[in-house]
Amino acid sequence: MILVEKVLVCWSGGKDSALALHEIQRAGCYEVVSLLTTVTEDYDRVSMHGVRRCLLEQQAASLGLPLEVVFIPKDCSNDVYESRMREALLWMKSQGVSAVVFGDIFLEDLRQYREDNLARIGLKALFPLWKQNTVDVAYQFISLGFKAVTTCVDNHCLDRSFVGQFFDDKFLSQLPSSADPCGENGEFHTFVFDGPIFQRPIIFSVGKTVLRDDRFYYSDLVPPLPVGREPLHL
Repeated sequence: MILVEKVLVCWSGGKDSALALHEIQRAGCYEVVSLLTTVTEDYDRVSMHGVRRCLLEQQAASLGLPLEVVFIPKDCSNDVYESRMREALLWMKSQGVSAVVFGDIFLEDLRQYREDNLARIGLKALFPLWKQNTVDVAYQFISLGFKAVTTCVDNHCLDRSFVGQFFDDKFLSQLPSSADPCGENGEFHTFVFDGPIFQRPIIFSVGKTVLRDDRFYYSDLVPPLPVGREPLHL
């Protein structure tokens, strides 16, 4: 008899978390109980990615998975972040969850941080993409049929032209050699809108681009609106 372990997926809505979910589901020995996402409450958008919560909810619905949202304030302190995450994780643990899945690939200090925090409340971390070659990961994502668009770029690493672009072969060919092809160092963030784990694609249009904190370019993804409604911009 195969024992199925209940897990929670740390879900940013981006390509690495989507690929991690794909790998966990393919393993066949895990039950994904829910997706867990932090949303900046002041903007009602996915933290760092800048994606509207309504698009996040459409992702979860298309994946056929429940969504657990942890709201955090802008300029959130680490203490506040950890406190709110701890509350959400303890609740999920009470529902039988024993592990949290992450899409991290090679940042050792981040992995240690996650493992230490989870260990304090009796949970473990799973890293299905760990130590894979990021060039291979990027092209595997594309070859599997996933589709994503960049929503945020760090202008310390990439110029404005990279935001709002589809994550595809062309995008990867234009990346400077200094940038990781998966954006593992924070060079860019993405929104996945279709792929083998989705029941249907997420529909949106690419809106205007804005600069925040003199560093991050965000491209607004706009869902279809009823006639007569005005879009809410960044």
